[in-house]
Amino acid sequence: MATLIAYYSRKGENYWAGDIKVLEKGNTERVAEFVAEATGGDLFEIETVEEYDADYYRCIEEAKAELQADARPEIKAAPESLDEYDTIFLGYPNWWGTCPMCVFTFLERYDLTGKRIVPFCTNEGTGMGGSEKHLRKVCKGATIEKGLAIVGNQAAQSRDKVAAWAKKMA
Repeated sequence: MATLIAYYSRKGENYWAGDIKVLEKGNTERVAEFVAEATGGDLFEIETVEEYDADYYRCIEEAKAELQADARPEIKAAPESLDEYDTIFLGYPNWWGTCPMCVFTFLERYDLTGKRIVPFCTNEGTGMGGSEKHLRKVCKGATIEKGLAIVGNQAAQSRDKVAAWAKKMA
């Protein structure tokens, strides 16, 4: 069986050690690439049809409204099936204590019974938040492993830490 690394990441304006920084590559994307390097898994980027606002503060207000509405934003594409994968590393920024709602849109497309979901998130101090608990509710029949939280402003320097964790979890 194969490994999938599915992730949502935000490029552009990001919160960065108490300030706003424009990133050419999102923090979660960097970590996802390190997981793929370590595991040889397939990468899949979750992208929303309607992009979040380019302004970081407006983006997080949009994300908060989606969370409060328990919204499922439409995503551009998704694999037809996840049957070939037994392990799915799932990456996302921690927004308002959980995954962005588009991650749930992605997951709810599939029967995840018997799959291992291995979450990882980037954050600026909130760790995994409640995301592991929320994933257990959405991923019925799957095993949700203990996740890895990486501080976003340290993502680019996290290769060794991420690789050691990913190899252990693969």
